Amino acid sequence: MKRLTAMRQVVVAGLLGLGMAFAVQAQQAPAATPGSMPGIQSQNVLDLPKAAQEQIARDQTQPQNNAPVWREVNSTVEHYSAIKTPEAGVLIQQGGHQWQLFRNGVVTVFGGWLLAIAICAVGVVYLIKGSIKLHEGASGKMMLRFTRLERWSHWAMAYSFVILAVSGIIIMWGRYFLLPIIGGSAYGPLTLMLKNIHNIVGPFFTISVVVFFVLYVRDNIPNVRDLQWFLAGGKGSSHRFNGGEKLWFWFGVTVLGVVVSASGWVLNSIVPGIDYFTREQMQLANVVHGIGSILFMAMAVGHIYIGTIGMQGAYQGMSTGYVDENWGKEHHDLWYNDVKSGGDHRGQRA
Repeated sequence: MKRLTAMRQVVVAGLLGLGMAFAVQAQQAPAATPGSMPGIQSQNVLDLPKAAQEQIARDQTQPQNNAPVWREVNSTVEHYSAIKTPEAGVLIQQGGHQWQLFRNGVVTVFGGWLLAIAICAVGVVYLIKGSIKLHEGASGKMMLRFTRLERWSHWAMAYSFVILAVSGIIIMWGRYFLLPIIGGSAYGPLTLMLKNIHNIVGPFFTISVVVFFVLYVRDNIPNVRDLQWFLAGGKGSSHRFNGGEKLWFWFGVTVLGVVVSASGWVLNSIVPGIDYFTREQMQLANVVHGIGSILFMAMAVGHIYIGTIGMQGAYQGMSTGYVDENWGKEHHDLWYNDVKSGGDHRGQRA
């Protein structure tokens, strides 16, 4: 036991002596400088970037204030990055904040109000006027208005539109009306599923718009009678399609359909021949897609209303392909006369 105690004393004394020796050596050694240390070279402050010089000067008067560095980081200049992909050298994209404010502010708020007003307007019209009835009643005699191919193209576009509209509404506004009800644990997976469905159905919608355009464009060429139809408050004479239907065809289906489809393809990054879109291009496409989709849906509300409960006999024409003769005579008198005088279902003679 005495031997162990003596050994401990010897070890402690040795460690204390070694520590004192290092202390004396450190006091006698010259102070190390960056230039004197092996492998480290001193650098003149004037050789540093301007932002770094500003930061060094600011540290002396305003410690902890690194505004110059963050201004440089938040600039549009792309810096060096070991990752060799486009925009990898941009740490913070300036346009992202403006895009977020515009998308979540102007597009979401005003777009939501526009859809709400369109739906409420249709509801008010229906409560006041109800369904447009045939003045002479149904005759019981039917006439062909749409072929099977024409109806299939219409329903393909309609069904894909409904899927895109429902999924898009939940993706854009679901956090405000659905998230508080079902909670985040259900809302997250739901929006992810709807996003994938939206991306899959989108190309089918584009194809249906193209087919629909090819089948119906011949009978939607504008003419003077369309202006007369509008001036008469939607009660003038018309051929197969009236001015209101032509407005929906050209501005709704064609223009907005192309805008929504093209911007959607950019967001999906599946445009042929282009491998990459910048974040700025994607943000622009997102805003265009949102505005175009909202306008499309707002116009579609009126079209769906007239084609279903808003007008007696209208839905039957697109569901079966046939309409009552009194319906044709009352709503498309010139087309009715052309068919009755020997024309085909379009009113055209061979």
